[in-house]
Amino acid sequence: MKRLFPHPFLTLTLIVLWFLLVNELKLGSLVLAAVLGTVIPLLTTAWWPDRPKVKHPLRLASYSLLVLWDVIVANFQVARIVLFMPRAKIQSAWITVPLDLTSPEAISLLAGTITMTPGTLTADMSACGRALLVHALHAPDPDATRDDIKARYESRLQRIFQ
Repeated sequence: MKRLFPHPFLTLTLIVLWFLLVNELKLGSLVLAAVLGTVIPLLTTAWWPDRPKVKHPLRLASYSLLVLWDVIVANFQVARIVLFMPRAKIQSAWITVPLDLTSPEAISLLAGTITMTPGTLTADMSACGRALLVHALHAPDPDATRDDIKARYESRLQRIFQ
């Protein structure tokens, strides 16, 4: 079974994403989703020598819901900033977020989460891999923004991956 499904979580994710893209439940869609969910991990398994160690998959699901909620809320906040805040009052900032995460997958997920959330963008990672450079559209208190990223996202990712 491990040979046919080298990355079962990826297989499941691809199947779910396929149904979200197709937006219909038909037998043909199920067959194509199963084929894609099986073939893509088989073809890419050579580039995954070490599987990411997800210790708590249910926490990963709750993290995904949290990020989805934050994306929705941040869209309204960015719209309010862009549409109603005078340009002179917008306080953009570059923020260095030191990392406690060690897993490359967790760091990538954190960087992606920051970038997906409107109003923030991961611009760079330090050469040693211990800090992210984040741009915030409006951060009157950059330290609070950094602390919020660490408490809201990084601490949860630590519990998921470590």
